[in-house]
Amino acid sequence: MSTTGGTPPRPGPDAEPTVRLLLLGGFRLLHGGRPVVVPRGLQRTIALIGLRPGATRTRLAGLLWPEVPEERALSSLRTALWRLRRDSSCPVVTIGDTVRLHPVVDVDVDELARADARVSQGGDPRPAAAVLAAGRHDLLPGWYDDWVLLERERLSQLRLHLLDEMARAHLRAGEHGAALQAALEAMAAEPLRETPHRLVVETHLAEGNAYEALHAFFVYRDLLRRELQLEPSAAMSALINDVLAPDHAPAPRGPAPPRQRSRTRHRSSVTAG
Repeated sequence: MSTTGGTPPRPGPDAEPTVRLLLLGGFRLLHGGRPVVVPRGLQRTIALIGLRPGATRTRLAGLLWPEVPEERALSSLRTALWRLRRDSSCPVVTIGDTVRLHPVVDVDVDELARADARVSQGGDPRPAAAVLAAGRHDLLPGWYDDWVLLERERLSQLRLHLLDEMARAHLRAGEHGAALQAALEAMAAEPLRETPHRLVVETHLAEGNAYEALHAFFVYRDLLRRELQLEPSAAMSALINDVLAPDHAPAPRGPAPPRQRSRTRHRSSVTAG
């Protein structure tokens, strides 16, 4: 491996340079901010170690070379690890039979998980916006290994969860526009998931927009009926019960209509006469 435009920068006396492994939107390795050219075979090894930290050698070899005997796969893994150790661009750490990237390597998919944890625990959702921008890209597009497909789905679900948590956090803070934006982005990614639709309804209700809340509910109900022959959950329906309740409540008592009052006065005058 080599960096574009020269040799990789070496660690200084007090700190090592940042190494970034970017897997969302395509494989990229940055060493000290400079792109590193990595052969395709080693890209797969680095990416898998980054996605499965602490995996055993046997597990890594079986995922990388599933069509060959175990001994041959382990031999190919030993060669790949030997090549990685010869270059400091993406250092690895082996502890016993397990392999992981050195802590100096920052992996973008880990940032998505950290952002989700922070927001879920009540942290400020605004810093997660930059992470979500990267998360809009698929994991390693054009790669079709089984382990890539599984990780791609996992990260897709993690991104949806982060969007849900961001919408909730913005809603609690009274930031209705940001709450709607996060919920609508999650809705666009998976239109049949109920959670973002429910968050949209909750946000409209929090703003006092009953019409928009009802419209959002019925749009989702019709979509669910059409696509899955299902009804919204009880929790979803409960959100609009208070909005619909006045339509089904008995008419409030009040003064009699003018014509009725007129008849009453007439009867009273006849009786008096």
